[in-house]
Amino acid sequence: MMKTKVRMVYWKSEKFWVGKLIEYPDIMTQGETLKKLEENMKDAYILMIMDDVPADHKIKDLIVTV
Repeated sequence: MMKTKVRMVYWKSEKFWVGKLIEYPDIMTQGETLKKLEENMKDAYILMIMDDVPADHKIKDLIVTV
């Protein structure tokens, strides 16, 4: 297991703590407490870096209408 250090910018909104990673600004999440925000951010980071994707994965383009 590898450890990676990332920096999080965070602030308190009306109801939640909100944060995003400086190195990966697309990764943003929230939590009811600062501790929960940190836990959620770690989970979001792990999901976003695709650490659990097997080497024999496939890629498919998707069209999204917004």
